[in-house]
Amino acid sequence: MGTYNLPRNVKGEGRILFIFTGKSMLYTVIAGAVGLLFYFIFSLLGWNMAGIITIVGFALIGFVIGTLKMPNLGKFKFSQKTGGENIDDIIRRAIKFKTKGKKLYIYKEEERDAK
Repeated sequence: MGTYNLPRNVKGEGRILFIFTGKSMLYTVIAGAVGLLFYFIFSLLGWNMAGIITIVGFALIGFVIGTLKMPNLGKFKFSQKTGGENIDDIIRRAIKFKTKGKKLYIYKEEERDAK
């Protein structure tokens, strides 16, 4: 009798500490480092708890940017065009648009009418 390999879900095997992918870990660490700068400023003022909350808040924002995708909401024109794309790609494209001062063209295939 031969052996049969069962298919398995390998999506989560590339994750660090179960919830972090490599990209989301990088964004979390970078944003946490920005929050650490604010922590030092707040600690000079004697507001240590506000500094810790700032670090956690910035790290959470970095995690969200590195992990989530833009939802496809029918009510908003912006989300119809960017729905399903990674948030960091959207931010990167917006920064390119602002810095270059040029237009960016994004082409998408349109369905042809069967007449």
